[in-house]
Amino acid sequence: MALSNLTSKAVLLYDEWIKDADPRLEGWPLMSSPFPTTFIIGTYIYFVTSLGPKLMENKKPFELRQIMAFYNFSVVILSLYMTYEFLMSGWATGYSFRCDIVDYSRSPTALRMVRTCWLYYFSKFIELLDTIFFVLRKKNNQVTFLHVFHHSIMPWTWWFGVKFAAGGLGTFHALLNCIVHVIMYTYYGICSLGPAYHKYLWWKKYMTTIQLVQFIMITAHIGQIYIMDDCPYQYPIFMFIIWLYGSMFLVLFLHFWYHAYTKGQRLPKMTRNGIRKDQ
Repeated sequence: MALSNLTSKAVLLYDEWIKDADPRLEGWPLMSSPFPTTFIIGTYIYFVTSLGPKLMENKKPFELRQIMAFYNFSVVILSLYMTYEFLMSGWATGYSFRCDIVDYSRSPTALRMVRTCWLYYFSKFIELLDTIFFVLRKKNNQVTFLHVFHHSIMPWTWWFGVKFAAGGLGTFHALLNCIVHVIMYTYYGICSLGPAYHKYLWWKKYMTTIQLVQFIMITAHIGQIYIMDDCPYQYPIFMFIIWLYGSMFLVLFLHFWYHAYTKGQRLPKMTRNGIRKDQ
């Protein structure tokens, strides 16, 4: 009886809460509720941490160079397109880079931002292939908690972002992330082509710096909301989540930078998709 009452209250709370969702997203794929996204992420976590390694235990690693090259360069193209769309739907056409609120109108620019936000959210499912490639190539040491956490939390939190606040200053980190992904996945793509192309990867040493700059810019930009007077951004809780996430990864990358460069410790020459530079 108590469980039934608790369930009923939870359903009522959910129904009340979902009423504030953006009506422009009615009927869009995966946007009816957070449960499809949660199911996909749950399945992903189970596969990469349990089922996948068990299935591969007595099998040889898959040779996926051509598939991974196609995948990486496809992500580069997609990231370039999303960068352009984020710029043209606000960040290069009127946003102030300060208190930019969500435009809930049905103007062409506002709807363009909604479409771009949804595409960015969907791209996070595509990027789950990063980890699946690790598992299929038996690079299980690369399936770390932070890697899985990052790939899981992004689509889940972005479902809420798209559903309630598709636009405004909460999308700045997505724009930066797309720009950084153009660089990163270009690197992974060249790396996956084989040893003959590794001579073109002289700029590998700047990868960590680029990611550091990304998180510094995200944290600084989103932190403005705490010092601006009367910024009427509609969902301040999203700002706190973005600030927390940016700050956490800034600390982690500073830690990496300190041990890899300042202390001179050399880390394994392994890329995100599990391709060693010496392969």
